[in-house]
Amino acid sequence: MKKIWILTLFPEYFLPLKNCGVIGSALSGERGEVKLELELVNIRDFSPFTYKNVDDSPYAGGPGMVMRADVLKNALFEGVIKAGGYQSIEDLAVIMPMPRGKKWSTIEAKKFAMEHFLNHKDLVFIAGRYEGVDERFIERYVTEMYSIGDFILSGGEIAVMALIDSALRFVPGVLGNKESLKEESFEDSLLENPLYTKPLEFEGLLVPEILVSGHHEKIQQYKVEEKIRMTKKYRPDLWEQKVKKND
Repeated sequence: MKKIWILTLFPEYFLPLKNCGVIGSALSGERGEVKLELELVNIRDFSPFTYKNVDDSPYAGGPGMVMRADVLKNALFEGVIKAGGYQSIEDLAVIMPMPRGKKWSTIEAKKFAMEHFLNHKDLVFIAGRYEGVDERFIERYVTEMYSIGDFILSGGEIAVMALIDSALRFVPGVLGNKESLKEESFEDSLLENPLYTKPLEFEGLLVPEILVSGHHEKIQQYKVEEKIRMTKKYRPDLWEQKVKKND
């Protein structure tokens, strides 16, 4: 059983991730070739202070509060290493989403799945809060950092969920149909083609005739053309990258 640990001030954030959809089934060990188990650790439980403080004001002044390195270390060593029966921190990969991290993408998600969900080390995700985390904890214990985009969230929980959800999709057996991965947006640097289902007519709009023709070769050609059209229209930056890559 491979464990995924999340250190957070709000464990309840992750209950839908654990309980809903194909990712929830994977995190409950019910789906996928790798048996997974999600463990939630409340950082506040490992604060030695009377009021369970986990943060303090920054040295030299400045806005906001900073999460304490000592409290985070307690949560990591007592809540994960000791509770999980690990020999040392070397048995774990410690990941934290933050602005300085490597930019997350489909390529990174696939690589992450192959390197982390399919190897022997268990994973620890740190969900930061407030103005940030004491640099000394990051320097000492965080092994990988990722950024999900150039914007700021009120906490790291949503980013952690995004990393886990997008990477788990590449673990064999998590998705019901592995072929669906090949058709999704960002595969081959293109957006997905438009999708249609019943009814055949909706508010005067018909499903494209080619899709109900039964001519599989022409349908595949149509899908490719639509992927290119959608990418050029909605994400010209992706199209430019693809053209440069092929030059």
